[in-house]
Amino acid sequence: MVAPSLLAKLTVKSAVLLIPSPSPLQTLRSRLGAHARTCQFFPFQRVSISTSTSYRPDKHRAATPSNSPDTSPYPFRIFHDDISSLRKYRGEINHNGRTVGLVPTMGALHEGHLALIRAAAAENSDVFVSIFVNPTQFGPTEDLATYPRTWDDDMEKLSALNNKLTFPNGLGRISAVFAPGVRTMYPTLPPSSDVDGAGSFVTITPLANRLEGASRPTFFRGVATVCTKLFNIIQPERVYFGQKDVQQSVLINRMVQDFHIPTEVRVVATTREEDGLAMSSRDVYLGQRRRQVAPILHGALRAAETEYDEGRLSRTEMFGAAIHFLETERLKLADRGLGGVEFELDYISVADMEEMNEIKDEVDPRRGAIISGALKMLPVKDPQTEEERAQKPVRLIDSIILTPVISVNNFQH
Repeated sequence: MVAPSLLAKLTVKSAVLLIPSPSPLQTLRSRLGAHARTCQFFPFQRVSISTSTSYRPDKHRAATPSNSPDTSPYPFRIFHDDISSLRKYRGEINHNGRTVGLVPTMGALHEGHLALIRAAAAENSDVFVSIFVNPTQFGPTEDLATYPRTWDDDMEKLSALNNKLTFPNGLGRISAVFAPGVRTMYPTLPPSSDVDGAGSFVTITPLANRLEGASRPTFFRGVATVCTKLFNIIQPERVYFGQKDVQQSVLINRMVQDFHIPTEVRVVATTREEDGLAMSSRDVYLGQRRRQVAPILHGALRAAETEYDEGRLSRTEMFGAAIHFLETERLKLADRGLGGVEFELDYISVADMEEMNEIKDEVDPRRGAIISGALKMLPVKDPQTEEERAQKPVRLIDSIILTPVISVNNFQH
């Protein structure tokens, strides 16, 4: 999180992340009030699912009521598969001089999603929330079938939040929820997550092949494809993503630039639990014991960040600090009564902000960098409950921005 007093001193030239000037941020904070701590902006420049013939598009659709936009029981319109009606409503908003901020989600909403909506409401008169569990960003062996689907709870959260987003407070409101079926989003062919699967896809390379993309080869192809569809259908002025999925945000920013999509990408600071764990819809899979260990990834990234803050710019030192933290904490698990909890590190990355290329030597403090990581929480090796006996691996990701600074006198070389 960038301290307000530093904002005027920070610049990023030809980098993905642009630090805002104090005036807009102060305005935003005054609007968001108590939630400002979770809603710092990093605005960007404008800029195997079965492929058999048995295509059942609604198999993985969230359980949603079949109400038309005009008969919605909620304080916002709901659109499912009638894109023409959604576009007509979007046209009315545009005709009246209002703006739309889009928050794309897969449902199972948590406080992190709500922070994105608050951020969107601070800049736009109308907020659209999409809820779509996108099959093409799940690998063939991943958790598409069991991904949390919590429509009623999601609607309650959105309705409660909308009651607080009132125009007298200078905020926009949630105007619409777009919850399409698979057939609507993939109208011609069944969606495929196979590397060589047939279909109409958007690929952003080489960025999509690094880090998360190396572990999940078709993940970013699915993300880029579904976001292109959402942006085309809704045509938002701005779209909002969380910093936790920082590679996704960098990729989307590249996509809107390369395809001349007239949408501004906003990245909002990660919303965390009190112990530092980045909020994710998949956190519900952890269970009690693994949940106690899960913040270890954030701790490792913070250890690397401390090296940077204290003037040690070497990638080797930052990486070493993160690994040392992980191994030290691993040795403490038995003493904490958590000896049965195991994790497996996927990667720790120190990369540039534009391309997410690994920095080989030292971080340039005038440009900053992104520290990111991923690890897998394995099923506990001594299951004691039915929940633990049914556990599957849970993948955690996180990231921290190493803030660029102008004065580098205090940094070692």
